[in-house]
Amino acid sequence: MRSFIRHYLLALQFFSRVPVTGRLADWVGFSPAMLRASAAHFPGVGWLVGGAVALLTWGLWVLLPPSPYSPLVAAALGTVLSVVMTGAFHEDGLADVADGLGGSLNRERALDIMKDSRVGAFGAIAVMLALLCKVALLALLGSLGAGVMVGAVFAGHVVSRTWPLLTIRLLPHVGDTAQSKSKPLADQISLPALLVAAMWCFGALALTAAAPAAIEMAAIPFSASDWCRALLGGVLAAAVAWLWMYRWFSRRLQGFTGDCLGATQQVCEIAFYLGMACALGGAA
Repeated sequence: MRSFIRHYLLALQFFSRVPVTGRLADWVGFSPAMLRASAAHFPGVGWLVGGAVALLTWGLWVLLPPSPYSPLVAAALGTVLSVVMTGAFHEDGLADVADGLGGSLNRERALDIMKDSRVGAFGAIAVMLALLCKVALLALLGSLGAGVMVGAVFAGHVVSRTWPLLTIRLLPHVGDTAQSKSKPLADQISLPALLVAAMWCFGALALTAAAPAAIEMAAIPFSASDWCRALLGGVLAAAVAWLWMYRWFSRRLQGFTGDCLGATQQVCEIAFYLGMACALGGAA
C-alpha cells in the first residue's frame, strides 16, 4: 500500500498540476523505476481530474438558472478546470503531434517538428477543434440531464487515460530519448501495471454504471440497461479511436513519443463522449 500511494502521487506530479511538494514530495521520492511504475496510475489521475470536473459540473447545474444554455456553460467551465488541473499537458501533446505529422510526410522531419516548442497552424487548429468537440459533446450530453453529463465526464477522463498505456506496451519509444521526459515510462509497461490500470478503469465504469442519479435526473426516459449500453458505447468508441491512433503512429513514426500519448488521450476522450451520445440517441 505504501508503494501504491507513492506511485500514485508520483503520477499526479508527472501527469497533472496538482501540487505534490515539500515534505510530501520528499516522502514520495523519485527514480526512473518509480516513474515507470507510476504509469499504471495514469487512469487514477483521471479519477481526480474527472471527479473534480464532475463536482464542478454538478455545482454549476445547481447554481445556474434553468436554461438551454446552462449545459453549455457547465461544459465550457468544466473543460477549463480540466485544462488547469493538467496544465494543458495532453493538449500540448495533441498540438505537437498535429504539427509534426501534419507538417511533413518524412518521419525524421516530423519528429523534429514535434520537438519544437512553437505551435504551428496544424497544432493550433487541432487543439481548437478538440476543445470545441469536447464542449459541444458534453453540452449535448448535459441536455439529457445533469447526471448524464456528470457520469460521462468522470468516466471519460478515466477511460481515455487507460488506452494510451496499450500504446506504450505495443510500440517502441522513438525520438530524442536522451531529452525525452516520457522515456522512463516507455521502456516497457508490465502486465501487472496494466492490470492495475484496468482496475482503475473498471472501477470508474462500475461506479458510473451504478449511479442512480444519471437515470433518475435524465430529461429522456431510459433504463439502467440503456445507461450501461451508453457507457459500453463510449468504451468501444474510445477503443476504435485508440486503434486508429495506434495504426497512425505505427505507420508514420514506427513508434511513439510522449506527445503521442497525450494526443491519444485527447482523441479517446472525445470518442468516448461521442460513443455515449450516439448510444443514448439510440435509446431515445
